[in-house]
Amino acid sequence: MKNQEMTFITQKDYVTALEKIMQPLRQELLFSSTSGLNLGTSGAVYTQQRAEMEALIRPLWGLSALWTIEKDSPLQLAYLEKITQGTDPTSPFYWGDIQNYDQYIVESAALSLTILLHKDYFFDALPKKSKTNLINWLNQALERKIPKNNWTFFKILIRIALSSCGEELDQQALDGELKLIDSMYLGDGWYKDGQETQRDYYVPFAFHYYGLIYATFMKDIDPVRSKIFIERATYFSKDFIYYFDEDGEALPFGRSLTYRFAQAAFFSALIFADVEAIPWGEMKTLMSAHLTNWMNHDIFTVDGRLSIGYHYENLIMAEGYNAPGSPYWGLKFFLLLAVPDTHPFWQASPVPLSKRSKKLVHNGNMLLHYNHNHSHLLGYPAGLMLKNQAHAQAKYSKFVYSTKFGFSVPKASISYEEGAFDNTLAVSCDLNSYYRTKGEVADYLLTETYTTQTWHPFEGVSITTTIYPFGEWHLRVHEIETSRSLDLREGGFSVPLLGQHPKATHSQTEACIHEGKLTSQIVAIEGYDTAEIIRPEVNTSLFFPRTSFPSLQTTISAGKHRLICLVGGIVSNTTKKGR
Repeated sequence: MKNQEMTFITQKDYVTALEKIMQPLRQELLFSSTSGLNLGTSGAVYTQQRAEMEALIRPLWGLSALWTIEKDSPLQLAYLEKITQGTDPTSPFYWGDIQNYDQYIVESAALSLTILLHKDYFFDALPKKSKTNLINWLNQALERKIPKNNWTFFKILIRIALSSCGEELDQQALDGELKLIDSMYLGDGWYKDGQETQRDYYVPFAFHYYGLIYATFMKDIDPVRSKIFIERATYFSKDFIYYFDEDGEALPFGRSLTYRFAQAAFFSALIFADVEAIPWGEMKTLMSAHLTNWMNHDIFTVDGRLSIGYHYENLIMAEGYNAPGSPYWGLKFFLLLAVPDTHPFWQASPVPLSKRSKKLVHNGNMLLHYNHNHSHLLGYPAGLMLKNQAHAQAKYSKFVYSTKFGFSVPKASISYEEGAFDNTLAVSCDLNSYYRTKGEVADYLLTETYTTQTWHPFEGVSITTTIYPFGEWHLRVHEIETSRSLDLREGGFSVPLLGQHPKATHSQTEACIHEGKLTSQIVAIEGYDTAEIIRPEVNTSLFFPRTSFPSLQTTISAGKHRLICLVGGIVSNTTKKGR
């Protein structure tokens, strides 16, 4: 599906992209008799039936918008038939009753949007019994327990969809859910996703995305709340544009990265809600670059389906809730197709984004630095973490994240190479095994010029790490107080390994790797014993299947110690050795 020449400017360009993405699913959608799609054999934390229902329903995030243009799509009738069967308790293809904390509640949001956009043929055209079955099935979700996080919006969307179908709106319950959403609001457009330390892409592609849908359909019924959601999204946009580099690559950070171009779905929701939070021309530039970037990565399987992974197919980086159909949540990006081609977004000419070279995002707990005319974005988080999620330390708590180098997740827990500990300090109480890295922090400080975080990898071990960014380099200072001896390994940026061996040089105090336009270098200043080149386990990087990175090593005894090093991730047209 790669197409280096493809750009996304006109409505037709986006339609073509969505149709290409959907093409591998069309045959089964049109001709299978089941009420789901079986897209693969890998498992998730929910049942196979739920995984197949998810694979069927998630494309509706994009298709429901497309159907405002293609009103007679054959897929419309296919979906009506499958949804009718799935919600009919007497059908052999019934999805089953909704349980507490059920994946079905998540997928009901896309079904609710489809009803809101196309009530005339997605509800009114159904026989009376099928209408009742659909209403009853969705109503189950409103009675079930859910996490107190972005899931709250699923019930809100279900309520307003059912209300559009003539069902009585439980205003008291809706007010309670909206109050819970308000309790998670932090200010300046930022939400916490239930946990205080979780501020990631769920803020734009969940909280704001759903809030803008609410504002669009409820602006006459609930103008006050609709205005609040629009104002919050507008505030948020001023920070969020900094999460994308000049090439359209978004900062790889946090969970659910397999949803890929959902990273820019927030802007699509702004278009849908007719909110010019940033100039339409700038929004067009960002959206076009982002989708172009993703369509030129290896995100599709050999038969054309969206894969689980990030820049390439990769189950290692996935969450437990990523089933074969999960990546189609990314089709939220295509909500912009629900606005007519006369909309000012479609009429606007692309305009470069106006951004500063660095940005302190207070409520996002992130210090952002741009380099080389905004073509390389580096993010320095502080105080962020998510409990009980796969690879949480790697996805939230590394020292730095890069749009050109990406980051790695562990494959196993014994050796340093298995841990793939790029851009973090790995600490071991054993001899060269069983490393721990920074996760939750005891304290932190985030400023425009540095970040400081205190963390405790083991009992009796306290590490205060201060990061000073400058250009494509940063200085790391670790103040360590320990009651036991420790093995310490300091990792730099990962680069792709294209040949049999890394293109690298190293001495006792520094190590450097070159590959194409990327250079990764680490330099010991104080406290380290040796420098080396590490080849971690394959498929641990989100960007490159095979990688290497420079590293420093030392062993310390009980007491107080200080480590200082320089770390660089340099992007250039010609690779240069040294700083």
